[in-house]
This record gives sequence, C-alpha cells and structure tokens, in this order.
Amino acid sequence: MKQEFDKIPEIISKHRQDPESMIMILQDIQREYHYLPKEALEKTAAALDIPLSKVYSASTFYKTFSLVPRGKNEIRVCVGTACHIRGSKLILEQLENMLDIKAGQTTKDMEYTLESVACVGACAMAPLVVVNDKYHGSVKVSGCKKLLRNK
Repeated sequence: MKQEFDKIPEIISKHRQDPESMIMILQDIQREYHYLPKEALEKTAAALDIPLSKVYSASTFYKTFSLVPRGKNEIRVCVGTACHIRGSKLILEQLENMLDIKAGQTTKDMEYTLESVACVGACAMAPLVVVNDKYHGSVKVSGCKKLLRNK
C-alpha cells in the first residue's frame, strides 16, 4: 500500500519560501508523517531552490528527523549511568517483550517506535522513560504497561 503525501505542498506553503525555513518545514513534515519521505525532501529542496543534498544533510544530521517510518508513539528509554544503575535495562527488556520488537525498531502496526538513548539529562528522575514528549520518572518494570496506550 503506497502512502499518500498530499499534505507536503500545504506544509511547505505555510512557511516563507526561503532557505532559512528549511528546518521548520522539515519539522512540520516529520510531525505529520512521523518521518521524512523522499518526496518531502525533494519538494522542500525545489520549493526553497536549494540543492537536495543540503536538505538531506540536515535531515540526517539532526536526531529528531528520521528517513524511515516511525511509530505514532515514540518511546525512549534512558540507559545513561544513573538510569542504568536504577534498572533501565530491565525496563527496556520489558518494553521489548511487550511490543515484540527490539530497541531501534517500530511495531508492525506503526503504533510504537522503541529506542534506547544515552542520556536525557534528568538523572534525578532515574530510571526515566520518555513517551512522545512526556517524561516518566522512577519507572518500575511493573509500570511499563501504563506507558503503552494501546497494550
């Protein structure tokens, strides 16, 4: 099934047609599609009259962007030192089992993308799990189910 990308021109038209708008355009496209489709990079480059390589470079430089489809819900498990000491490895394993995926993967239904991250800078809340943009501190393995909306 081919996904439709009919909102890309509308998203681009909301911004100034200026190279300085590139990041904002890419952020809006990422928010809409949960990744940056090839068509989006091409249309952004054409609309801003900049080389495709410049758009691609920005898309691969910033961690917030993805060139592969991601789930509607992004779960990031901090595995930094403080979180690791307080059991984040067990939390990550529990989420992997519940979602039937490994860190770095997306569920087949495109609902969840699971990642492990080095540090989110909230060590006092360890172990920490970020679901979309919401921080959940002092997470326990027994509380993993609450982190998942549909499971």
